[in-house]
Amino acid sequence: MISELSHRFQRGAVWGLRRAPGDSVPGRVTEQRWRWPTLLALLATIPAFYLELLQSTSSQLRPLATLAYAVAALAVAAALLHTGWRCRRLGQHLAANPLDLALVTGLLLAAGLPASSGSSGALGLRLVVALMTLVRMVWSLQHLITRGGLATMLVMAGLVLGLCGVGYWWLEPTTPTLADGLWLAFVTAGTVGYGDVVPTSPAAKIFSVFVVMLGFGVLSLVTAAVATKWVEAEERTIEREILRDMHRQIDSLHREIQALRQDLAQDRADAAPPAPSSGSPTAGG
Repeated sequence: MISELSHRFQRGAVWGLRRAPGDSVPGRVTEQRWRWPTLLALLATIPAFYLELLQSTSSQLRPLATLAYAVAALAVAAALLHTGWRCRRLGQHLAANPLDLALVTGLLLAAGLPASSGSSGALGLRLVVALMTLVRMVWSLQHLITRGGLATMLVMAGLVLGLCGVGYWWLEPTTPTLADGLWLAFVTAGTVGYGDVVPTSPAAKIFSVFVVMLGFGVLSLVTAAVATKWVEAEERTIEREILRDMHRQIDSLHREIQALRQDLAQDRADAAPPAPSSGSPTAGG
């Protein structure tokens, strides 16, 4: 029984993450309620990462980064435990979500380690945690990505590029205005690389890695959504032509069948023997 439940949980796992089983309504409801609080808590770790990395950050702001990591770890752990408890299969739910367990551990370590600007080991660990956080956020938002959802993709692309532009405006000294930050975000996400504005600080260079990963993925989804619209329009045109041709052929077959029925009826009428007359002749009459 336990092995069967574990198989059911792990069968739908993606990237080391598994949603609550479909036959557990309380588990699904609890998971949905925790979705946005967890996303917001994980989103706060992005500026926390760069607060730990920037050497110019004052000592008064670094506790905020530590607090952001700790809150994110608490949110992920609470969502995982609460959902598993509501499913009444806590052990199986924990075993089916190893990425969440690793993420909670990494966030707690990131909160306790020294600043990234003075420790390469702490920087490496926080980079791994940032990648796991990115995977967790994308997994949580996958329900928003639907086939043909061009409007959703455009809004998401604009939001991602806007946030990346704000990040460059904050991190990169060669982008003194928000417009410069947005331009650098676009050429980086699109892998254009004009060279008029480039990341120069270590924080901006590390930020560019995530901008390329996020931006290239989102722009690819937008391109795929646009292509899907064109393909669907062409498919609908072809389907209408096929249906019209089928209707013409069906009408032609219907007329031919009617003609065949009439011919058969006429042939049967011609081949039928004549009916005998009512007054038959008598002998010697």
